[in-house]
Amino acid sequence: MAKKPHKPNDDSVPDKPVKAYKDLHFLQSRSGRPVRIMAEFLEPESRFERYKVSDTIVFFGSARLKSEADAKAELASAQKHGGDVAGAEQSVLMSRHYEDARTLSRRLTEWSKGLTGRVKRFVVCTGGGPGIMEAANRGAAEAKGTNIGLNISLPFEQHENPYISRELSFDFHYFFMRKFWFSYLAKAMIVFPGGYGTLDEFFELMTLVSTRKMKKAMPVVLYGSDYWNDVLNLDAMVKYGTISPSDLELFHCSDSVDDAFDFVTAKLTEYHLDVPGGGM
Repeated sequence: MAKKPHKPNDDSVPDKPVKAYKDLHFLQSRSGRPVRIMAEFLEPESRFERYKVSDTIVFFGSARLKSEADAKAELASAQKHGGDVAGAEQSVLMSRHYEDARTLSRRLTEWSKGLTGRVKRFVVCTGGGPGIMEAANRGAAEAKGTNIGLNISLPFEQHENPYISRELSFDFHYFFMRKFWFSYLAKAMIVFPGGYGTLDEFFELMTLVSTRKMKKAMPVVLYGSDYWNDVLNLDAMVKYGTISPSDLELFHCSDSVDDAFDFVTAKLTEYHLDVPGGGM
């Protein structure tokens, strides 16, 4: 009587051969990491091309800031039930940045929709989460404009906001691939008050611009001077010789929607309106 062929005692071994690109065990393994990285480059590239997105205006800022309505409701609840009134009052003060981001995004989207051409120019793009990201996606949606959310999977805080255009909602695993897509299509960046992540994004952008690794003209707005003057002392870096005085001219400080809108649209008109999108 013939012996049955030996089968390894391993549930990961399939009963029959599986094509490599369908093998989830391989794709999710350490060996499959280069494939996963390339997927986070090629799939967004394909989708942007499909939906004719040429370039973007990127909004950065805290995921923790609330809309004015939500912040005031939180304050009323804290006053009524003995909660953190001081924290809620601060949240109300900071909510103006949410509302400013929302208004600025709406106005920029209305402006960009008025441009002629087959491709979508200067599409609002965010990290896809709550706070300032939600505000910018919300403003663009209120202008009935396409907008982008480059979300990332995190164990806390980050969740997709409901205002992103469904066809341009992404979920990244790798921070560096997400940051690549922030920079690659961007033609302007607006940085609202934020925490470590916002600082990381702002300083990486300043590094790319100041070292000329990013060769395209990049208008950058640092929004909310009271916050940024408390958090950053860039003049001290000039004083100690770690950056040049000219490095402080790489961004524009703003405290009003009108000023930020005028600055960004003037620079985009000057540098990019007759130039196809894309490229670092």
